[in-house]
Amino acid sequence: MNTKSLWLTAVVSTTLWLGVLEADETNKVIIAYQTGVDPSKIAQADGAYEKATGREIDWRKFESGAEVIAAVASGDIVVGNIGSSPLAAAASRGLPIQTFLIAGVLGSSEALVVRNGSNITKPEDLIGKKIAVPFVSTTHYSLLAALNHWGVDPKKVEIINLRPSEISAAWERGDIDAAYVWEPALGKAKASGKELTNSDEVGKWGSPTFDVWITRKDFAEKNPNFLTQFAKVTTTETARYNQDPKSYVADASNLEKIARITGSKTEDISVFLAGNRYPSAKEQVDILTQNFADAIKKTAEFLKSQGKVETVQADYLPYVTNQFVKNAAE
Repeated sequence: MNTKSLWLTAVVSTTLWLGVLEADETNKVIIAYQTGVDPSKIAQADGAYEKATGREIDWRKFESGAEVIAAVASGDIVVGNIGSSPLAAAASRGLPIQTFLIAGVLGSSEALVVRNGSNITKPEDLIGKKIAVPFVSTTHYSLLAALNHWGVDPKKVEIINLRPSEISAAWERGDIDAAYVWEPALGKAKASGKELTNSDEVGKWGSPTFDVWITRKDFAEKNPNFLTQFAKVTTTETARYNQDPKSYVADASNLEKIARITGSKTEDISVFLAGNRYPSAKEQVDILTQNFADAIKKTAEFLKSQGKVETVQADYLPYVTNQFVKNAAE
């Protein structure tokens, strides 16, 4: 299914919203996750979320934020992990969701890698080349922002919409010249390529990206304790990493757990963990306010200028809440 079809599915599915069986009518909660490397994957591997919430969790792996949004809109998923770009696109379409937790401020864990032998040594060399990226993802937004920063017309670059697993396959076949992606596809590309830029640099150029957790608003209203405990487990694990990153990655069991959830190589994980910043619960109380909403609006405005969304909301604060990280911090 292409990206336009995914978004159409998401929009149409909202009409079924009230007819969907509420997740809290049973003990099971269905959660969408992606394969980006972050400390919360250890808590996921350990079953810490289930222990803290007392609920059975059905973890479902997705390859892109667009796919997560479609599943959340349909009612199949009540909590999901996406990037700030698909969040901006979804909120611009008025989907009834809220960002309740930041998984990470993205940095070098997402990067634009060019193939060895592609003769790409500077941004201008991207003209006429094939670059693969999952559309409406944080890496798609970062790629467009980087091209804008470099003064390279995106229309002169062949940008191809592929999921991470498809990117890895296309890279192996030699079908693409470059890719802007995350783990585990990023590590595979780096094995025979070199980094041209990453999301840390793009963020410093004025286009930061985030990895966030969203929830359906109706689920949030009926399950505040679940989301509070979810936020507490996540921020507790990231605090453990932030306290002593060297000791954290020196523990082989930590690396093995993350590798099991993400599919990354254990030897790459320490680098990708260090590639993001993980705000504490107290920091997130201050971040998940109007400033964050304004950052999402800025992302939406950029996406509109690129023809990726049709409209921009007057205010994105209704799609953001710090209630649950505030409860977790207390």
